[in-house]
Amino acid sequence: MYNFLSAIHPDVLFYIPHRYKEGYGVSQIGIDFAAAEGVKLIISLDCGIKAADLIGYAAGLGIDFIVCDHHLPDAVLPPAVAILNPKQPDCGYPYKELCGCGVGYKLMQALATALGLEAESYERYLDLVVTAIAADIVPVTGENRILAFYGLKRVNEQPSVGIKALLDLADKKVEEINMQNLIFMLAPRINAAGRMDDAKKAVELFTATDPEKAAAIAQQLHADNSDRKEADSQITIEAMELLLANPEMAGRRTTVLYQPHWHKGVLGIVASRLIETYFRPTVVLTLSEGVVCGSARSVPGFNLYEAIHGCREYLLGYGGHFAAAGLTLLPEMVVPFAQAFEKIVAENLQKEHLSPEVLIDAEINFSDIKFSFYNIIQQMRPYGPENRTPVFIARGVENTGHSKIVKDKHIRFVVRQGRYHFTGIGFGLADKFELLQQPAKIDLVFKIDENHWNNSRTLQLTVIDFAASKTNC
Repeated sequence: MYNFLSAIHPDVLFYIPHRYKEGYGVSQIGIDFAAAEGVKLIISLDCGIKAADLIGYAAGLGIDFIVCDHHLPDAVLPPAVAILNPKQPDCGYPYKELCGCGVGYKLMQALATALGLEAESYERYLDLVVTAIAADIVPVTGENRILAFYGLKRVNEQPSVGIKALLDLADKKVEEINMQNLIFMLAPRINAAGRMDDAKKAVELFTATDPEKAAAIAQQLHADNSDRKEADSQITIEAMELLLANPEMAGRRTTVLYQPHWHKGVLGIVASRLIETYFRPTVVLTLSEGVVCGSARSVPGFNLYEAIHGCREYLLGYGGHFAAAGLTLLPEMVVPFAQAFEKIVAENLQKEHLSPEVLIDAEINFSDIKFSFYNIIQQMRPYGPENRTPVFIARGVENTGHSKIVKDKHIRFVVRQGRYHFTGIGFGLADKFELLQQPAKIDLVFKIDENHWNNSRTLQLTVIDFAASKTNC
């Protein structure tokens, strides 16, 4: 948005609220900054729909607001001059799942049409739009899928200076960037800026036109991400130790952990890691300027926001959605909140929520896995939430004896079914390797991927799980 407006207007500023000093959205500090700079219009992106009081405050200072947001609105809408949000009441826009960046993109599209600008004036930023779609974990359906398709085309053919600088830092070079690459290669580095330091660096990267300057900023983001990984690894270890030291935790339906020294920026990541082991709604808390704050994450199918809403009497504030939330409370309310949260979750959590689930699309045989079949699957890309990469199961698969553990955590599979052989990788499955060494056949759950090596293309399996076969004979 900053790049687009700067090309058509001489006086444009950007402002990113500091997540620890101001929170995530519209802030009074930001509005006062705008007033001091003589700003007459603020365009909020990915926030603002719940900031009725603050936007009213800005209006009193002579500042108009255009709100571009995709979060659910409250009953009272903010007094903005315009609100772009497909989820607001009576909005006739046909697609409701745009991310915040996508809503901003639609404003740019409309402005370009009104001002008679070429489509390239906004389409040039599709590489940023697809990065936002991937990082924000929104459904890759409808218009999001179309934006993602053309955004990936842009990333691969003519990426912006900032995107290219981040891609150049990747340890592993890939022939074609896809949604997964954006999620794992770009998003963590972009997000690390705000988690560990100041998110303005990310904007500076994407507004840079000089490759050398962009490379320097990308290196800073890379360093922030390394710090983030070290922090979340250490906190995860401490959290696991706390859980193991308290036998009472084993029988609970929730995890609520609090340590005043934990880094605020990685609590959501730690909560997600704890769910991988304990698979129950999780809240991780720390102390910041005398107030306890934290992040919560849910298990698939359970409405976390409603559970936290049910504990609101113990909280200073909270926000979020079905699967993730943030909250603040006083130190003396941590124990009462944990007890209330446990009670509400225990009353509403169904048995099926307590076990991880792998959804399988179809059973196939190794003989079906050919490039003609794979090419049909590829036509369904880009993949993402609500348009997932197809998952298959093959039954009665044998280990050839050449499968092995790699890097202590993963399994390199070399397997066969009848006369058809395939290799594959199973990330984080090393603890099940003993099963692979048994003479019995296995049932294999996997995705089909393409491998490039020495100028040749082969198909390989990304193994999600495996178990003793029900068809052994």
